[in-house]
Amino acid sequence: MEVEWQKLTLREAGVTLIDCDHRTPPPAANGYPYVAIPQLRGGRIDLSGVRRITQEHFIEWTRKARPQGNDVVLSRRCNPGETAFVPQDLEFALGQNLVLLRADGKRVFPPFLRWLTCSPDWWSQIGKFLNVGAVFDSLRCADVPNFELPIPPVRDQRAIAHILGTLDDKIKLNRRMSETLEAIARAIFKSWFVDFDPVRAKSEGRDPGLPKNIADLFPDSFEDSELGEIPRGWDEGSYGDFISQRTERVGSREVVVLSAVASGKLVRSDDHFTKRVYSKETNKYLVVEQWDFGYNPSRINIGSIGMLEEPNLGGVSPVYVVARPTPAYRWFLEFSVRRPQTKTWINTLASGSVRQSLSYADFASIPCVVPPQAVAQEFNRIWSTVRDAIRAGEAGSRTLAALRDMLLPKLISGELRVEDTEQFSRRITS
Repeated sequence: MEVEWQKLTLREAGVTLIDCDHRTPPPAANGYPYVAIPQLRGGRIDLSGVRRITQEHFIEWTRKARPQGNDVVLSRRCNPGETAFVPQDLEFALGQNLVLLRADGKRVFPPFLRWLTCSPDWWSQIGKFLNVGAVFDSLRCADVPNFELPIPPVRDQRAIAHILGTLDDKIKLNRRMSETLEAIARAIFKSWFVDFDPVRAKSEGRDPGLPKNIADLFPDSFEDSELGEIPRGWDEGSYGDFISQRTERVGSREVVVLSAVASGKLVRSDDHFTKRVYSKETNKYLVVEQWDFGYNPSRINIGSIGMLEEPNLGGVSPVYVVARPTPAYRWFLEFSVRRPQTKTWINTLASGSVRQSLSYADFASIPCVVPPQAVAQEFNRIWSTVRDAIRAGEAGSRTLAALRDMLLPKLISGELRVEDTEQFSRRITS
């Protein structure tokens, strides 16, 4: 290394700690985000499921700590040491057990602070100052300014922040593109199977705006049904018209145990290891294969219905319900179960039972308009193309994230010089 980085405490480096307001405001139906510990995910602030507060409470809760662009939010408890940077355009109030770190720009370039607070040296300081508690480990506000970290010259900080930020921006762009593509697919689903826009256009003598081979799949009139007005020739039915229950059980061998999550997938259970399944009947897991849906019928997890998208054979707890859709209606079912109206049906059916659960018969009884197979298959084709693009973007993001995470400690420590990586990073992200 040509020049040793200077080791400074955060206080010496001009990084100020700003504590939160140690109260929690009441929730509101709409309003400003109140960011708490669960919103700190992967170095970013994720507003999924965030509490909302009124403008009045926002003003009150940001008098002491008002986040601004390039601040770093630090969790002092539950997951002490976890950080997330504040983007320029995000207004929010700070939750309990969170603090802000803010660089004055003299010795620490503000956009560089986010990378400094996720480096190996940062986590070394977390380990040094961590207070181990009976329930939660925690950090004291008085200790954080004493964290001693290697501080590169500001010129190098700017270059490092640019390189890592460019990689991160590309990952963010991929994520937004995936979200946009999925939103388009959901809009098509709603247009075809909920609002019946192509049918409505044809019935009014308008161009449905679809290629002729697709437009010809839709009728040009409606008919009455118990579900209301539906396209002529389509069926009023239920999920039971195109699903069947899976009841096979795994024998005495290892099986990857899966769980349904709210995002709509069956994923490896939190324990992340294979379990030995014993021959005793009560301990056998239900078989789940690619494209099967599974859910825990208990009231705690109502609505978390997941599809197994990967070809791996897995198993779910015997209490689960597993359903296999007819191939033509695979993605019709997947998009349908994500609709708010379906979730309302699920909650209604579950609350109507004595034990507040959703049986297979309940799930199969959820009403829906059943389109002809040809229309459902055309939607499958469209979504499969979109899904492939999304998965390609996700794969690219994983590669970029691995590169970013590999470069971060080497750049911040000075082991890898900035001039060695700038051209390489430009080539990777172009």
